Amino acid sequence: MIIVGVDGSVASRAAVEWAANDAFRAHQPLRIVHAVDHSPYQIARFPSDDWPDALVRTGHRFLAEAVALAHERQPDVEVTTELIEGPAAVVLREQSKDATEVVVGSRGLGGFAGALLGSVSVNVAGHTRCPVVVVRGERRETFGEVTVGVDDSPECEPALAYAFEQARRRGGTLRVVHAWQLPVHAFAPDIPYDMDEVRTAQHRLVTDRLAAFREEYPQVTVVEDVLSAHPVNALADASDRSDLVVVGSHGRGVMGSVLLGSVSRGILHHARCAVAVVRSGPA
Repeated sequence: MIIVGVDGSVASRAAVEWAANDAFRAHQPLRIVHAVDHSPYQIARFPSDDWPDALVRTGHRFLAEAVALAHERQPDVEVTTELIEGPAAVVLREQSKDATEVVVGSRGLGGFAGALLGSVSVNVAGHTRCPVVVVRGERRETFGEVTVGVDDSPECEPALAYAFEQARRRGGTLRVVHAWQLPVHAFAPDIPYDMDEVRTAQHRLVTDRLAAFREEYPQVTVVEDVLSAHPVNALADASDRSDLVVVGSHGRGVMGSVLLGSVSRGILHHARCAVAVVRSGPA
C-alpha cells in the first residue's frame, strides 16, 4: 500500500498526483491520510469549542478533494482515506508501518530558492522505515529518467533496488551518480596520487556495485556518471533532467535531520524534482 499525506497545499496536491501514478505503476492501493492536529489551538487563553469541528470539516474537505484528484489521474487505482487526530509527522510515521511507500509534499519556507523543505517532510523522511518520497509543488516536464546516488558502502543497495524498480516501471533510463572526493591529506605535497588510477578505481566500484542489478533488470537502460564532485552538488545537477532522485540514508543520529545523513538531507533541500529517501535499516 502507498500512503500519501494531504493538507490542502499545492505541494500536497502534487504529492497526491505522484502517489496515484506510482500506485498505478506498482499495482497497489492508495491510502490518503489527513492529520487533524488540535494542539496549536488548545491554548487556555484562547479557548474555542468551534475549533475541533472546523478542523475536522476542513480535513474531510481536503480528503474529498484528494480522492477526486487521484481518481482523475488514475481512475483504476483503489483509494481509501483516513482522518486521524495527531501531529502530521507522528500520524504518517505510524501509518507507514503498513506501507510500502510514503509520499509527502515539500513545504516552502520562503526566502531561499533551494530551501523548500518543511519540518513534516524532514521528520517523516528521517524516521520512517519504508521509502519516503518528497514531492515539489512546481509542475515540470517529464524527462523519463530516474537518478540514484551510490557510494562505496553496502548500505546504498536498498536505494539501488528501489531506483531500478522505479526505472523498470516507468520504462525509462536510470542514471547512476557516484561523486567522489579525494581525502584531505591527498593535497599534502609529500603524498603522491595517480589520478588515473583513482578514477579507474571509482569506475570499477560502480561497475561492481551494479553488476547484480543489471542482471536482474536487463530491460533498464543504465547511464553511469562517475565524477569528482560533492555528492549533493552532483545529484542536484542531475535532478535538473530527472523525474526522481533516489538516495539512501544511513545516518546514526537521534534527531530526524541527523538520521537522514548529510547527503540525503542536502539533496532533499536542493533537488529540483521529487526525491525518494530509502533507509538502509530500521528507522
